[in-house]
Amino acid sequence: MRFAPPSLPAAFRFAPALVAACLFVTSQVTASPVAIQYQPKPDDPYFAIYNPRLAPQPGALVLQKGDRLAVIGDSITEQKMYSRIIETYLTVCRPDLEIEVRQLGWSGETVEGFRHRVEQDCLRFHPTVATLCYGMNDSKYRPYDDANGQWFRENLTALVEQFKAANMRVVVGSPGIAERYATWVRTRAGTLDEHNLNLCTLRDIALDVANTEGTRFADVFWPMLTAGFTARARYGGNPDTPYALVGHDGIHPNWAGHLVMAYAFLRGLGLDGDQGTITVDMKTKTAQASSGHTIDHFDGSELAITSHRYPFYADGPVNRDDSIRSGMSLVPFEEQLNRFTFIIHGDPKAHYSIRWGDESRIFSAAELEAGVNLAEAFPKNPFGPAFARVDEAVAAKQAFETKQVREIFHGPEGKADLESAVTRTELERAHLVQAIHQAFVPVSYTLQISVW
Repeated sequence: MRFAPPSLPAAFRFAPALVAACLFVTSQVTASPVAIQYQPKPDDPYFAIYNPRLAPQPGALVLQKGDRLAVIGDSITEQKMYSRIIETYLTVCRPDLEIEVRQLGWSGETVEGFRHRVEQDCLRFHPTVATLCYGMNDSKYRPYDDANGQWFRENLTALVEQFKAANMRVVVGSPGIAERYATWVRTRAGTLDEHNLNLCTLRDIALDVANTEGTRFADVFWPMLTAGFTARARYGGNPDTPYALVGHDGIHPNWAGHLVMAYAFLRGLGLDGDQGTITVDMKTKTAQASSGHTIDHFDGSELAITSHRYPFYADGPVNRDDSIRSGMSLVPFEEQLNRFTFIIHGDPKAHYSIRWGDESRIFSAAELEAGVNLAEAFPKNPFGPAFARVDEAVAAKQAFETKQVREIFHGPEGKADLESAVTRTELERAHLVQAIHQAFVPVSYTLQISVW
């Protein structure tokens, strides 16, 4: 899998894996006749201490129509940012799947901690798929040690097996990275490098659990590490407010970092990123659209379309860590997850001006014959307002899900009568789910085509 876009500096040219390691305990790796392979690394001293095992290529789509997806993790999940990106993406980009999402993050949690509440807070809702993102708190914010690694492995394995016994499909995610020393953790020890080496080792343990249990794996650690390096080189910014992919506390990412996390999980779920194709033949003045899009009119210059599915929309700045668009510039999100392709068959010697909404771009005939990704070429486009309404409805629902579990199920009302609390809050949540459905409406727009 390729995590860095092709416009990286020379330091990012992949070289053979260097020596040094993530401190992974080889005696704990499942025996295999195949030699262990490692991630290719950027040729820069920053990466010399890391040697993570090679993550598998994403497989076929994990999701099935009507699935109930539980997004599970610690405070990074409870931020409701990567989980929100995932739910909004599934809602607008793959409406045909009709996926229901439930966010179950809990601040300060470990895998063992979630196991204590899995029946009450998760399995009662009969999820069919789960994504897991643990390891940050499980690392104890200190150098790796075998006993802690085995504790993480045993609890992660037990949780995955419990989900499998409930006929659930699982995507085991790795922990992310730290970019600052967690000064608020009283039990912290060692250095920032040692903490990240610990996280890298837990990443490899999570990969081994996924392989052993036959589940999917989402590598959060490695794309976060490489994207963070790229971002600092490319968008370093003011020394007083440096670009912080993993957030200004060094642990909790801002929007750019959460986009990288969402990218890892969406790829782990097997999403192929094909949002649709519009094809125009200038000679015959005809146009065709793939499933989810309808051609309303084409007269050779004005192409009117109605879309019942959207490409993913983000139009913020690329150089700020609070921007989803910035995160999209650090991983191949557009290429692998957000392809809305526009093709023109026309004069091979011509150039064409394409106007979409308030923006215009000029492309060669060769570019348009091969297909232009409209979502990438036009970050600001007519899907923006409708996309924002869906995303806001998703945010409201996920905010309620945190309140439902943390304040109500585990609060006075839940302790007094849990089943009544569940019934009451599920009715309230159902209204918020309906609001998402109501916000997701077809979008009609035009593409203006002229020879330039």
